[in-house]
Amino acid sequence: MKTFIGIVHKEKESAYGIHFPDAEGCFSASDNLDDLLAEASKALAFFFEDMDVPSVRDADALLADDAVRQELSKGAFLLAVPLIEMTGRKVPANMTFDAGLLAAIDQTCKIRGMTRSAFLADLARRAITQDGAEA
Repeated sequence: MKTFIGIVHKEKESAYGIHFPDAEGCFSASDNLDDLLAEASKALAFFFEDMDVPSVRDADALLADDAVRQELSKGAFLLAVPLIEMTGRKVPANMTFDAGLLAAIDQTCKIRGMTRSAFLADLARRAITQDGAEA
């Protein structure tokens, strides 16, 4: 899994915005900083949906870039965002759950109008992006 370094901006009375120097034209935003990582990861997945993923620079290489340093001097900050490449190809996965947990999952899916697979995939994407934020 590749990780892109994004540059986050926040102006007064606006959302947090993020763009990626190594994915020119890809950007995302969120009103809540806690949601920005997940939204940015989705934006990267959609951006590279029909493209080859380029090589990415690490934070040290980006910090050597004058344009990046200038943005940081104005209050921006860096955020590491995992790219979860969506292939569009579905594969079966056999999983085992406690019967009570599976019943709770199915009840939640019914309330939300989601399939079990969609629900679990959404939870996995969220966990992956949250783990990246905590690392």
